[in-house]
Amino acid sequence: MRRRGEAGECAMSEGNSGKRGGRRRGLRYGIIFGAIPAVLAIGILCFQDRQYALISAAAAVLSCVPFFLAFERRNAHVKELVLLAVMTALSVAGRIAFAFVPGFKPVTAIVVITAMSFGGEAGFLTGALSAVLSNFYFGQGPWTPFQMFIWGLIGFFAGLLGQRLKRSRVLLFLYGILAGVLFSLWMDIWTVLWQDGFFNFRRYGAAVVSALPFMAVYAASNVIFLFLLAKPMGEKLERVRIKYGLMEPADKA
Repeated sequence: MRRRGEAGECAMSEGNSGKRGGRRRGLRYGIIFGAIPAVLAIGILCFQDRQYALISAAAAVLSCVPFFLAFERRNAHVKELVLLAVMTALSVAGRIAFAFVPGFKPVTAIVVITAMSFGGEAGFLTGALSAVLSNFYFGQGPWTPFQMFIWGLIGFFAGLLGQRLKRSRVLLFLYGILAGVLFSLWMDIWTVLWQDGFFNFRRYGAAVVSALPFMAVYAASNVIFLFLLAKPMGEKLERVRIKYGLMEPADKA
């Protein structure tokens, strides 16, 4: 009877843990796909991009929340935060180092590699912070929150697809191409909203066509940097994970 009671208590505990995990996952996804887009929309509709610094700060704070919720759930080590800070710094430094080549940047590759090892929430945080921090060099503006969101999403979905991307370099390169295309298409939306104050399909089509060379360069640079960096960086992160018992992505936890 005693063993049965202990087994029942264990099952209830696991059930409650599963419910809490589901609620936290829902909250994380709600922030990424609900709260942050709402902040961008408020910036466009209410402030007409004049308060971009405030919008960028709000987006940066919200970008941290999903990671720290996942971080708390995993009982993760503070070394994860240090490694994320290092990867973000590398992403920022890489963007600045290639400032002389428009569109040819390692940011997406580093964000994707980070997400493959740390998980989707960490990828989102790295992408968002890479945008806002590197723009202290390139220049802050109403485009910053849009860059934060799209680089964050690229990292988030790379984390969800992490195991598949690790197993197939072809899939990894295709993801890099897709990320380059989506980044360009998303930033063209900002261009139209900034110029017209509303979404104009004709202007958007013209913006997409005029940005095709940039899109091609950016997509190609993603593939090149993933080809050069994914294996050595991934192997080093894997060794660190095994050595310190770190970085099981939240999607696997």
